[in-house]
Amino acid sequence: MNIPFRPPIRTVADLLRHLGDVPASRVRFTPVPGTATVADLGTPGNELCEIIEGVLVEKAVGHAESFLGLWIGTLVNMYVVPRKLGYCTGADGFTELSTGNTRAPDVSFFSWDSVAGRRRPTQAYPRLAPDFAVAVLSPFNTRAEMKRKRTEFFASGTRLIWEIDPRAQIARVYTAVDVFTELTRADTLNADPVLPGFTIPLGELFDYYNENG
Repeated sequence: MNIPFRPPIRTVADLLRHLGDVPASRVRFTPVPGTATVADLGTPGNELCEIIEGVLVEKAVGHAESFLGLWIGTLVNMYVVPRKLGYCTGADGFTELSTGNTRAPDVSFFSWDSVAGRRRPTQAYPRLAPDFAVAVLSPFNTRAEMKRKRTEFFASGTRLIWEIDPRAQIARVYTAVDVFTELTRADTLNADPVLPGFTIPLGELFDYYNENG
């Protein structure tokens, strides 16, 4: 079967490199790479897969990443809901980007000003990019994979991306694909200009991540 990848794919190594150097264990071969559609999302075994140029690729997930992503999403919600600024989705809130790929950051914020009719879409996978996205990095994420994701999000209209690395205890705040500020636990995250006034002290965030009973 001739799948029109850009650039052409001839080997499995080419495919993995094209997808962002993701581990082969995360790439589904059912359906055939290059033929997957949103109809394949949510089917048994594919519940947490994204679609990249017709290839189902499992998200890099984990207990600790989910824990921290949920807390960040809770903090964002506590800020945006009373101010009626928009709405948030979590790690299974898939949307189709203008690139044609289907993605789901760990936290997504959608401004009402960016949503048609200022109403939440009713489609399972709406064609919509978050204004602000958060990725909690897993040991299984690759640099090339994350750069590809940033490229797609910013090309689709996303204005701000946080990449949080809880193991290294750092965060990168991106305002363009390769334009970022790196912060440590002594610094404070802010969501300007998307959510002016919303901040998270990184030391407190990482202390929460490391907290046990």
